[in-house]
Amino acid sequence: MLPPDGEETFENEVARIRETPPEAALADLAVSLGSPLPALLRRPDLPERTADLLEWVWAECVLPYWPRRRRILQADVIARMAQLSQAGWAAALNDMRPGMRWLGDSRLQINAYDYPPRKLSGAKLLFVPVTPRQGWASWDEPHRYAVVYPCSGVLAGADQAAIPETLAALLGPARAGVLVLLDTPKSTTQLVALTGQGLGSVGRHLKILLHAGLVGRRRAGRSVLYHRTAVGQVLVEAQPGGGGARRGRRAARRNTAAKE
Repeated sequence: MLPPDGEETFENEVARIRETPPEAALADLAVSLGSPLPALLRRPDLPERTADLLEWVWAECVLPYWPRRRRILQADVIARMAQLSQAGWAAALNDMRPGMRWLGDSRLQINAYDYPPRKLSGAKLLFVPVTPRQGWASWDEPHRYAVVYPCSGVLAGADQAAIPETLAALLGPARAGVLVLLDTPKSTTQLVALTGQGLGSVGRHLKILLHAGLVGRRRAGRSVLYHRTAVGQVLVEAQPGGGGARRGRRAARRNTAAKE
């Protein structure tokens, strides 16, 4: 897959695939696979069928959940920018994918393979987050290259954070959601991306949580990060489905294993 070019639409990208000569498509797939292609793929209508498959996957598997995925991607980008501004390239890039690390002096290792280095002077190098757990590298020589990496950590799983019903009834669902997300420090911008709420709404929730002593804040470089206080932590963990319930389930599993 070629690296994206600016704000190109999905329809235009699929059209490019559909118009790819079969020989070029087969050669690109062989490079990606790292071995000869199966006989079933060696066919003249491969680009057309691939484009049809991508359109189906987009319509049936991606588009219905796209707003949620988009929030996760935006949150990851915001977090990387904060890491870059606070601690430099090494902090922002070292955990993007296995084997990737910043070497200094404008040098970046993108995997652990012993390939000859490439000089990308004058070219675009893009970093593209995705929600699946696997990344890859792509290029359109000599001008565009991309490192596609999986969103990681709390940002990738933020959409799965459960809001206990009793906590939602006490604080309101939106405000409770903000408190649940603050298990690790986050900026207002990150909370906006993760929750899908407006900046004003998130700001009002944080103000109320601050006054109640459930949330604290501290400055980190140019950012202001919010975090749960000890009181806020106790409140979240005391809820059914909160941290206390999770610890109870883990303890029960350990006891069961010990008995076996």
